[in-house]
Amino acid sequence: QVQLVESGGGLVQAGGSLRLSCAASGRTVSTYYAMAWFRQAPGKEREFVATIRWSDSNTYYADSVKGRFTISRDNAKNTVYLQMNSLKPEDTAVYYCAVRLGSGNIYYTNSYIYWGQGTQVTVSS
Repeated sequence: QVQLVESGGGLVQAGGSLRLSCAASGRTVSTYYAMAWFRQAPGKEREFVATIRWSDSNTYYADSVKGRFTISRDNAKNTVYLQMNSLKPEDTAVYYCAVRLGSGNIYYTNSYIYWGQGTQVTVSS
């Protein structure tokens, strides 16, 4: 069993920054294939934001956040981060971290086996 706890969400003005954290516990983190961030805005489907492969820190981003968001990890703390800069009102959503145990399609929620409870990010215009 794996527990994922997100933190760092909040209210920020457009153009501002936030850093989200996702602390993992339970199963040994080194056995994860990858971790990712998704987000879900009201009335919309959950969408992929970014992913990082645990073995070599290879990263991949959704086009909508590329150049503004950075995903990173800290092995010692079993934590993955999402640095969000130049935030826009359309970034408003609940942000979730998730664990992928294999090389499935990174965009599909079904590829991820463990999920956190989410943290709210609200960007005002």
